[in-house]
Amino acid sequence: MSGHIDPTKEVFAAFRGNDRPGPIHMLNLVRLHAKAKYPDGRDVSGAEAYQSYGQESAPVFQRLGGKIVWQGKFELMLIGPAQERWDHCFIAEYPSVAAFVEMIRDPVYREAVKHRQAAVEDSRLIRTAPMKIGKTFGEIPK
Repeated sequence: MSGHIDPTKEVFAAFRGNDRPGPIHMLNLVRLHAKAKYPDGRDVSGAEAYQSYGQESAPVFQRLGGKIVWQGKFELMLIGPAQERWDHCFIAEYPSVAAFVEMIRDPVYREAVKHRQAAVEDSRLIRTAPMKIGKTFGEIPK
């Protein structure tokens, strides 16, 4: 079974269609291949390829106002499929939907994303709206 690497056109259209004002948070869960899957067969690890993606895309990400607002190290799947593991867990913030769309259309980013495609075995990218933080479970501040 193939992993989730890139969004479908339909989901991306829905993403763009919800262009509410304000920042978006993108929860990233990333599992890497042991060996990157480059079309040219180059011999680098998934971790090395993902690091190349980060280094090459950073100028575009930062220029458009992107920043990492949370990062954590996966330790254990307490609730969920026991076989799932994630090599990178982080939340990236973008000032707007337009900034995210501009990033993925930028030619420098489009070149860098080839490293991500070679590196990633499976991933989840979950868009969320930042909110005030509640004090307990189930509290949804206004």
